[in-house]
Amino acid sequence: MDPLSDVLALLKLDSYRAGGFDIGQNLAIGWPHHPGVKCYAVSSGRGYLSVEGVDGWVTMEPGDCFILPRGLPFRIATDLKAPLLDFMQIRDYWLANGCFVQNQQSGCYMIGGHFALTGGPADILRSALPPIVHLRSESDRAALRWSLDRMREEVNNPRPGSDLIIKQLGQTMLVQALRLHLADAGNNFTGWLSALADKQMSSAISAIHADPGKPWTLQTLAEEAGMSRSVFAERFKQTVGTSPVEYLTRWRMLLASDRLRTAKESVAEIASSLGYDSESAFGKAFKRTMNCSPRQYGRSAVNADRQPLPAEYTNQAGA
Repeated sequence: MDPLSDVLALLKLDSYRAGGFDIGQNLAIGWPHHPGVKCYAVSSGRGYLSVEGVDGWVTMEPGDCFILPRGLPFRIATDLKAPLLDFMQIRDYWLANGCFVQNQQSGCYMIGGHFALTGGPADILRSALPPIVHLRSESDRAALRWSLDRMREEVNNPRPGSDLIIKQLGQTMLVQALRLHLADAGNNFTGWLSALADKQMSSAISAIHADPGKPWTLQTLAEEAGMSRSVFAERFKQTVGTSPVEYLTRWRMLLASDRLRTAKESVAEIASSLGYDSESAFGKAFKRTMNCSPRQYGRSAVNADRQPLPAEYTNQAGA
């Protein structure tokens, strides 16, 4: 798989709410901190989006798509002068109706999904994205239009299997939005996701993901990128925000943490497969990166998997 697919598979992206929701005219609604990632596109009408810690409002037109990856509180309004309603106070009505419309007048209708990150450390994706990813160019709209139209059809005219199709289309929209963000030439955000748009950096990252257990060195990774060692090291640090060796170690530990959760392998077997000569060396690297030993992590992961999902994962409405 490619690096983006690798990360999404490791995080076990899962839709726990997907579909459409409508905010009526002359309204403003505030949402609290939310787990996971939200990705929505405006199907009709106009709205305004504000995220905590980000100055100003973002105007959302039909076809615009936005991702909220960091779980920050946010507001959506159809009237910037309207008094703010607390989503938690109208949640029960929303769950029953899938909308909050006054006088049956639609203001802004959105389609998309709210996704749980149920595997691995979720910050690997969140840290690679700004607080808001807003896609609004005509080419972006064209790329998302098929998924948006299919989801709107399934939401408005439900048939057998619609729930599953809506969830899958929601995931497709999220991946498409991430790809479009990645391809944005004006994106100056530092991180592994942005680095994938750089052909030479992407070659090195793809090589790491393809064979994480290989005894990679700064020299061999530079050769994958077709660059001198010194230039590669400096460019990688500037683009990704960390050194190549640090990225390699971090990716290995994320793979190890997933296998400690799900695979029936010994710590020694995992260590060997990821390029470590001894369980001791692997354990030191794991503890340095994950702040606990592999065995401690494995036990805590098993206990966490036995816990039910928090209420937010089962009780929130479509937004």
